[in-house]
Amino acid sequence: MTDTNDQSLIAAAREAAQQSYSPYSNFAVGAALRFADGSVVTGTNIENASYGLALCAETIAVSKAMADGVRGGLLAVAVTGPGDDPITPCGRCRQVLNELAQLGGTDPEILCVGPDEVKRVKLSVLLPEAFGPASLI
Repeated sequence: MTDTNDQSLIAAAREAAQQSYSPYSNFAVGAALRFADGSVVTGTNIENASYGLALCAETIAVSKAMADGVRGGLLAVAVTGPGDDPITPCGRCRQVLNELAQLGGTDPEILCVGPDEVKRVKLSVLLPEAFGPASLI
């Protein structure tokens, strides 16, 4: 069951996916990040003819948030994509999300969204024993 905050976060991720630039994979992904102050930042995947230069939705959203000075307070992330199954962040995105989460000392809930199902999992479960800012001290 999703609450109103989660429903609006999922809706924001789905709306972001509509702006995807994914002409090569046709795999439009949207991400929405919710912060402790109630703000939501979205991102969508941006592909490139040089495949390795593609940017994931979650990475775009984190980049937008950090460019605006956000350095913590990440509470939840919704990730949507095409297909019949819920989508999870890729390994790179898990690490990028972890960096932002560790800056604020949070373990955000990741809402992995499919057309008929939402799987909820903590970031620490998706990326156990993560390397982060504290690892460098």
